[in-house]
Amino acid sequence: MRSGFICIAGLPNAGKSTLINALVGEKVAIVSWRPQTTRNKILGVVNTEDAQMVFIDTPGIHRARNKLGNYMMKSVASGLKDVDGVIYVVDAAKGVREEDEEFLSSKPASLNVAVAVNKEDAVTRDTLFAVLEKVNSFKDVKAVVPISAKKGENLAPLLAEAEKFLPEGDRMYPEDMYTDRTLRFMAAEIIREKALYLLDKEVPYGIGVHINKFEFRKDKPICDIDADVVCEKQSHKAIVIGKGGGTLKKISTAAREDIEELVGCKVFLTLYVRVKNEWRDSDYLMRELGYDVKDLKD
Repeated sequence: MRSGFICIAGLPNAGKSTLINALVGEKVAIVSWRPQTTRNKILGVVNTEDAQMVFIDTPGIHRARNKLGNYMMKSVASGLKDVDGVIYVVDAAKGVREEDEEFLSSKPASLNVAVAVNKEDAVTRDTLFAVLEKVNSFKDVKAVVPISAKKGENLAPLLAEAEKFLPEGDRMYPEDMYTDRTLRFMAAEIIREKALYLLDKEVPYGIGVHINKFEFRKDKPICDIDADVVCEKQSHKAIVIGKGGGTLKKISTAAREDIEELVGCKVFLTLYVRVKNEWRDSDYLMRELGYDVKDLKD
């Protein structure tokens, strides 16, 4: 029996969250076409007959421009600490970029790394071959596997390579557990995911979600959720609400449907829009929205 931790790392929008969801077979991380969607370190557990692989989804590697960005990069560093291996995701459509080269060429020789060349279905054979050739030029990369996380293609060979990195040991989590995150956390992330889809321009990067109430009724299979959608500017509040409340209603409806699937019962979801000026540069407000640097020190 083998068990251990595998960090999923890479640049923004490479498909890391799509990959962990595909590997786990459940939605553990929200997905968006916008870069820097993932902000927290999130665990996803995969059990096979002979192994338990605990995958760590991390934010995309980028240059931080505010305290939230610093928190995200600390999440990456925390995710890479004391792991048994790394699946580094490269976007085949964008090729091996400078930041990819920096990571792959400067990693410790002792760190087990397999590279997943994602979005193979979106490029020509010649383009894919060129990316694979480039990745294979980095020494100490243990394996290179072309995949399509979105279509679930070629994931079995990737899992097989990841399993090789694990030491012998017992399962660390129950077999029916697929993430370490609470339903409350997942509900907040789902609300933020829907906001990312429905809002435009710079607004999503200043969006946070705070759950004020998350309660299952004792007498009925109903979950009551009240949440704040937090934005940084008064002008953004009007955009989030939309004409006649239309945008906020769409966010709420889409989020409610996904949360009902998550909790397995009817959900009454109430959203409010609050303005917290420049919250991404406030330690206090970041902690309030679930981005506490102290949580990354374990």
